[in-house]
This record gives sequence, C-alpha cells and structure tokens, in this order.
Amino acid sequence: MTDLNALVRRMDLNEKIAQLNGMMLPALFSMRQEPGVDLSTEEGRKAAFFIDVDKIAELRPHGLGHLSLSWMLPLSADGLRRVFADVQTKAREVSRFGIGTLVHAEGLNGLVHGTGLQFPTAWAQAATWMPGLIGRSTALTSAQFRDYGIQLCFSPVLDLARDPRWGRVHETFGEDQELAAQMGVAFIRGIQGPEVDTGVLATGKHFLGYGSSDGALNQARTSLGRRQLTDEYAIPFRRAIDEAGLSIVMNSYNEIDGVPAAANRWLLTDLLRDQLGFSGLVVSDYDAVTMLNSVYHTARDEREAAAQALSAGLDVELPADGTFHKLREAVEAGLIGEEAIDTAVERVLEVKRAMDLVPDHQPRRRLRTPAPLDRPEADAVGREIAEHAVTLLQNDGTLPLRTGAKVAVVGRLANELRIHFGAYTDVANAEIPLAMQLITSGQVPGVDPETYIFTELFNTRIPGIGPRFEAQTREQYPDTPTLLDALTAVPGLDITFVDAGSPDASGDIDADTVLDAVRGADVVVAVVGERTGWAGEHTAGEGQSSARLLLPGDQHELVSVLARAEAPLVTVLVTGRPLVVPDVAEASAAVLLAPLLGAHGPATVASVLTGASEPGGRLPSSFPRHVGQVPLHHGHPYGSGYGHPTGRRIGYNDLDDGPLYPFGHGLGYTDLQVTLQDAMLSDDGAEIVVRTRTANPGDRDGSTVVQVYARDEHGSVVRPVRQLLAFERVTVPAGDSVETVLRAPLTRLFYTLPDGTRGIEDGDVTVLVGTSSEQIAGSVTLAVPAHRAETD
Repeated sequence: MTDLNALVRRMDLNEKIAQLNGMMLPALFSMRQEPGVDLSTEEGRKAAFFIDVDKIAELRPHGLGHLSLSWMLPLSADGLRRVFADVQTKAREVSRFGIGTLVHAEGLNGLVHGTGLQFPTAWAQAATWMPGLIGRSTALTSAQFRDYGIQLCFSPVLDLARDPRWGRVHETFGEDQELAAQMGVAFIRGIQGPEVDTGVLATGKHFLGYGSSDGALNQARTSLGRRQLTDEYAIPFRRAIDEAGLSIVMNSYNEIDGVPAAANRWLLTDLLRDQLGFSGLVVSDYDAVTMLNSVYHTARDEREAAAQALSAGLDVELPADGTFHKLREAVEAGLIGEEAIDTAVERVLEVKRAMDLVPDHQPRRRLRTPAPLDRPEADAVGREIAEHAVTLLQNDGTLPLRTGAKVAVVGRLANELRIHFGAYTDVANAEIPLAMQLITSGQVPGVDPETYIFTELFNTRIPGIGPRFEAQTREQYPDTPTLLDALTAVPGLDITFVDAGSPDASGDIDADTVLDAVRGADVVVAVVGERTGWAGEHTAGEGQSSARLLLPGDQHELVSVLARAEAPLVTVLVTGRPLVVPDVAEASAAVLLAPLLGAHGPATVASVLTGASEPGGRLPSSFPRHVGQVPLHHGHPYGSGYGHPTGRRIGYNDLDDGPLYPFGHGLGYTDLQVTLQDAMLSDDGAEIVVRTRTANPGDRDGSTVVQVYARDEHGSVVRPVRQLLAFERVTVPAGDSVETVLRAPLTRLFYTLPDGTRGIEDGDVTVLVGTSSEQIAGSVTLAVPAHRAETD
C-alpha cells in the first residue's frame, strides 16, 4: 500500500489540479430528444430532463474533485441517492487512480433539501444554551447526509455576530465566543462523531471576522486588529479544532487590513495552521477566488487570482473552476511552484481517504455502519430545541394566558407560516427556482434577464412574491398550523383574529377600526417580525443588511395603536436577530421572542403563551436600544462599550446606557433563585471550579441557565469587562433546590500576551455567577498565578 504523498507524485499536473476544484451539478443537466416530447413546454422539459453523468468524462477528463450545488435537485430521497451513486461511480471511472468525488451540501439546521430533516435555525439553537441537544440534532442530520451519499456538511457558521444590521445573524450562535465555541463543538461532534467516523465531515465557516464587517455590509472590509481576531473571533475555530477534530474550514468573503481572506496568508496559514494547529482542508466560499479579480482587484486576471489563493493556503476552489483551471499556466509562468499544488492535493486526498474514496488507502478510522434515518426522533428533537429556544423577554404576569380568556390576535404574521423559517432551510431553497423563473422570464421590473447573474438574487427585490412564497410553504408543510391556527385549537381560549399590521404595508393603520376590533378582549396578542431568506422581499438573510433594524412595514405603528387598547398587550416577536424595539417593550405587558423555529414554531409559541410549556430560551445576542449603539456586545473591553466595573460612564448623552435586553437574558414562569456557594481553583490549578445552588420557591417546575462569567482585573493588554466561562441549564422541581458544579479550564481566560505567546498573567480574577450578563447573583475574586499555553 502506497502513502498519499507517493500517490500525488504519480499524478500528472492536470490530474492534481482536477482535485482542487469543483463542478456544479447543473452542468450535468440534459434533455432526452424523444419522439412526441415537446421541449418548448414545461411539461415536456420535465419529462425529458435527466442527469447525464457521462458528461463528467468530457467536462472533467482528469478526475472530479468536488461536486457543488447538489442540494438544488428537486428529487426524491431515492432520486438523490441514485444520482450521487451514479456520479461517484463515473468519477471513479474517469480518474486514472479510481479516486471518487467529494459531495457537499448545506446543513445549518438540517439538510437543505425538500426531503431534509429540518431543525430551528442556529440562533435558536444557541438560545437553548444546550450543546448536547444540538449535538443530537446534528447526529440525525449526519445520518441523512451519509444515507444520501454526501460527505461534507458545509456547517456550522462559527462567526461571531455582534452587529445585528448584518443579515446573516440567524445563521450564527450569537455574539459570544464561549457560547459559539460550545455550540460549535457540539454541532461538529454530532456531524462527525467523537471519533470522526460517521463518514461525514463538518465545515467551520467563515474564517475570519465575516460577521463584523464595516457597516455590517455583506462581504465588506473587517476593521479588526490581529489580537482581537485571534483572541475573540478565532476562539470558536480554535476550540472546534482542539475539541472536535474539525477537518474542513471555509474562508470568508471579507478583506482584512487590505488583503481579501481568500488570498490572506497570515489568516489561512500563519493564524489558522501555525497558531490554531489546523491540519485539514481549506475550501473557498463560492466564487471567493474569482472575487480577487472581479471584486477586490488584487489580481489582474484569473491566473493571478488562482496563484494568490493557493499561495495563501486555500486548497480548493468552489463551486467550480473559475480560476483554478489557470493553475497550469500559473506554474509555467513561475507565479506558483508545483509543490504548493502537491500540498493542497495531499490535503484533499487525506479527506477523501477519510471518506473511503481513495482505492488502496483505507480510512485511518474505520467508518461506522450508517445509522438508519429516524424522522420521529428528529421531529421530537426539533420540538425540544424550539421549546428551549422560545425566550420570554419581559412579563408583568399577563402570561401565561388564563383559561377562558378572550384573546384578540392581531397582525397578519399570526396567520403566516413562512415567517418562522430562515435561509438555509428547505423552504428558502424551494423559493430560489420560483424567484429565478420570474427574473429570467423578464417579470421583475428593472432587471435585465440577459445580464443578470445568480449572486444578484440576494439583493433583488421582487414585489408581490410574498403570497406565492407563503402558498409554497403551506404546500411543503400541509399539516403545520400557523400561530393563529395553533391558538384557535387551544381549548378554553376565545380567539378573535384582527388582520391589521404587516411587514409589507406602506400606508397608515386605521387606529379606530383596530381598537374597535380588540374592544372587549381580556388580552391582545400582537404578532410582529421580519421575514428571513434568500430571495424576493425578505428583509434579513444573506446579502441583506439593514440600516435601521426596525420592524418592516407598519408594525411599529400597529404596536403603538394597540398600546392604547383597554386590554394588556402581549407581543410575539418573530426574528432571527436583535431588532431595535424599545417602543414595543414600553407598550407591552409581555414580549416573547420566537427565533426562527421553522415548522416547530407556531405550536411551540402557542404552548408557551398558554403555559403548557415553559419559555426556556436565553438570549445569545444583546438587543440594542438604538441602532446608534451597534456593534453592541456584553464582553467589550475596559474603556469601551457600556458596562464598567469602575463606575466610569462613557455612554451617549441622548440614550440610556446598556442594551434593551442583555446577553443571556430570559424569564420563566417561576422565579428561580441562583446563589454562588463558592469558587476556587482546582488542586492542579488548571480549572476554575464553581459551585452554585438554584432554588425554586414557586408552585410549578422551572428551569434556568446558570451562567459563570469572569473578569481579569489587570493585564498588560486591555481585557474584557466580563467573559463567559461556563454555563449549564438547570431544571428545578417546584419547592426544591439543585446544586450545580461548573468547571472551566483556565485556558478559557488565555489571551495573546505582549511577547506573542498565549496565556494569562499573574493577578486577580473575579468570578461572577448569575442568570444573564447583567443579572449577577454573586462573585468571588481568586488569585490566579501566571499560566502559559503549551507549545510544540
């Protein structure tokens, strides 16, 4: 048996380059020319359509490295299995060495396909503060990937999202590096298995600082220093590499200090490989390498773009070979040495070996037998995530709704199903073909179908498409109720629906009509929010940043009108990111956040409103009072931000300090009391050990998240005013109490010291325990000796 290096040496340059780029599956689409089939009609095209895998020999005669856009196929589960198996067989035939192809798909909250298992989105997952639960969901996702013949899951998103104007917040685990790290590690372990033996590999993205771009504009410059990138934004990646064996990393679209991420050697080699210890495969986000020439203008042509990316440490260009097909020319011109190509090819083959795609090279870990798909289990896990993600932001006792109450449900979104889904879902995926069909057929005003390119889809507004998207969602989920349906089905509630207020509205609300309609109600429930997706008229999603962060349409006016009603107002906020809603908070007796729970959303929200379930969520992101505060996050450094232990005030002269709702915040229907028992260093000095007690003096069972923060009181570089160290969800029966011991390795306090090494200096560290970043129950200050990270 030969090693991979020897195999690479046997390959010619064309065969090597073939391993370093992808091919889009639509390149294999074809039509059978059969008698009686009219290809000018949609029915005829559907009947004649097939995937011609024989084209692989023509399009990729030296081998097929990677298959892109595989999730776009509108096929059944059996159809997908058959296509991927046929592609794999043909790819092996084409390769002189019988090497297979890597098939990838998106899996942020389940496989992005009409047949995919679906879970609440990542921001909702983070709101549970339950990494183990998220690992259960991704293990189910992994089983489906393996069953279909997909090797790479292009998730999780490990970006820190500290500016909610960015449209992709819902894809992240929020603002904090510790919460993102623990959620990311659990996500990856679920996909790959603790022994990395499931036959599916996770992909950490986007490296690095993508969610903190200037102005929160997608793909824009990131103005962060190297220390902040290393000590904060890289932490989820560092932990994923160290604790979960992360094997794939995807670059980000941004540029840092004038160098695009796709061509940034400091980022992809010095930091990722040399400092973080990553030894796996770096793949490009779609078209990131071509953007070196077309967008950033750091490369004069495709050849230079390819050489810049590969030299920086990017191994694979996706989705196709927009520039890497010029690598032979780059070698011949002396822009790059063939040894750099050899290194990248060996990394690709190492991943393929792990997936059992390289003949005569067995995986280092034997792949486990594929698990059977368990859709009932997936549905149960999805419901559990939703129940622990719904977050009660404020409540004066109006919730839960009492039996026999007359409830006026107001807001068009109460009767909409689409509002509960984000991007990277089966619903959003199904919307793309409809949007593209309208564009390419010239039905979108102001858009030239002849010059239109696919990536413009995210920014193109398609007025009036919302009802079609809603109808399509209901077709996909015929048995899923809207929130109005779910509340109407609750025994003992007298429900009236008022169709007023919408994210699409442009006129004024008829206040008198609305107030007349809710007169006589015991409680008014307003359902407001924003739609999140890829195409059409969504106000959040990839490529869709917001300058004001307000509820779209007339929804703020709706809340203002309902504040004048005789009955107390409960507002249900459906969103995948923080919005600026101080007026909603002031007008409402209670505010409930539904963070894009998908098909599980309506029934779960109804269950929480009525008290059948506890509101389990805790915020993964701070809610600003005003857009002028952003970026806003709890772990800001001394001298910046809103919270200062010294009492020094450096806030705005026209705005109250601090967030509207802080990181970690969330209420329940019983008041749990957390106390700090003690905190100490472990005997070996390697851990901080915290003992707490949580009491439930109420008459119903409840749960909370015990949160441990720390503050390094002095350092030779500026330290954060607080840093999340550990957390654990605690469930306490009525009238009982529970003791909890939380442990945090001291390495979680490490940072880049003035000499460039990582560690913590000798000094005091204050340990704080509470139920949010601002609701602190107790603190202890420990003397911590200096520690340094071990180096090879």
